[in-house]
Amino acid sequence: MNDQYKLLIIDDDDEVLTNLCKYFRQKDYQVTSASNGLDAVKILEAETDGFDLIITDLVMPNISGVAVISIVKKKHPHTPVIAITGWGEHPEALATEAKADLVMEKPFQLTELDQIISNLLSRKH
Repeated sequence: MNDQYKLLIIDDDDEVLTNLCKYFRQKDYQVTSASNGLDAVKILEAETDGFDLIITDLVMPNISGVAVISIVKKKHPHTPVIAITGWGEHPEALATEAKADLVMEKPFQLTELDQIISNLLSRKH
């Protein structure tokens, strides 16, 4: 049962964010969302128990997804982070350098992302 798993989903594209949140809530995940990196960092600092997995866009206003990944990996090194991007190779290299567990290019299939999340969470627990 997935209801014990807490996801943080970060994307500045409202449509992408809405679709991801809706999909994973239907899969019984506890979903928290942020529409930019700054809000995500505030949520991360306020959430004392942390998150089981984080999905973040890479290119966002205020604080980039790369910076969010770096912050997460410093504070919670065992929390899996999936970076999503529509911007090709360069941000992928940055995400890998920031220690993202996986980089996915938009558009992607929600079922594929769901399977990847299941695999990452089963390895974590």
